[in-house]
Amino acid sequence: MTSKTASGMVRDQVVVVTGAGGGIGRDMALAFAAQGAKVVVNDIGASVAGEGNDAGPAQKVVAEIQAAGGTAVANTDSVADASSAARIISTALDAFGRIDCVVNNAGILRDRFFHKMSVDEWDAVIKVHLYGAYYVSRAAANHFKEQESGCFVHMTSTSGLIGNLGQANYSAAKLGIVALSKSIALDMQKFKVRSNCISPFAWSRMIGSIPTETDAEKARVERIKQMTPAKIAPLAVALASPASSDVTGQIFAVRNNEIFLMSQPRPVRSVHRGEGWTPESVLSHALPALKASFYDLDRSGDVFTWDPI
Repeated sequence: MTSKTASGMVRDQVVVVTGAGGGIGRDMALAFAAQGAKVVVNDIGASVAGEGNDAGPAQKVVAEIQAAGGTAVANTDSVADASSAARIISTALDAFGRIDCVVNNAGILRDRFFHKMSVDEWDAVIKVHLYGAYYVSRAAANHFKEQESGCFVHMTSTSGLIGNLGQANYSAAKLGIVALSKSIALDMQKFKVRSNCISPFAWSRMIGSIPTETDAEKARVERIKQMTPAKIAPLAVALASPASSDVTGQIFAVRNNEIFLMSQPRPVRSVHRGEGWTPESVLSHALPALKASFYDLDRSGDVFTWDPI
């Protein structure tokens, strides 16, 4: 289906997709274009670790969209700097005259156990994911406010929502994005601007470095390979549609053919002591009373234990 024959769920909307030169971002850009959107395909063409710069990936996706009858332009600015992130939004305005949706998808990995993680490894990942989501969103925010419409879709991860080994930088950034999204949803609701998160399960180069030393690890990777990046795109397009005007401040996960609404932190259990607490009574009363509701040190695989459907 091309934009010329599509039902046009987002027809004529102008959509920026960051990190769209491959993987999940590419499939989202193609899906938006197939539904009639005009797409800014942003990608600096770097490695998974954020190294290098190649205009080719973004331009290749633009060519794919155009060959299918769609409309797109390429942008190779980095999300990790405020001025260059602003140029991404300017590209949309210069090419198409407006901006309707921002998909914050760009990301890098610098995996390392926390006690071995360097300041540079921490900083690089936080810059691209958390700062990048803020910079691009902030550059679009005033345009959304003035036109009283707009949609943000941010990519988060179960590494932050649940937990994972060796990804303190990535996990912290991805959970930070959840709080950023909720704040945007609250602050901009009166301007009819929406903000939601998607936690994607998909095989891409971002997770191609998962260890496969044991039989269990090899089996897990084979399961993940079933979950193609294209499975994420329908939800992203639907969230950008005017038909989703009442959906904001939510966290979704997509796992092959499953879509989940993820929980958000709320009180689980409480204890009360009329005379107040001392360290001793906390140890003897509060912690034992609350312990039954403590969370285990789960990783994503401990929660999503069944094969993808």
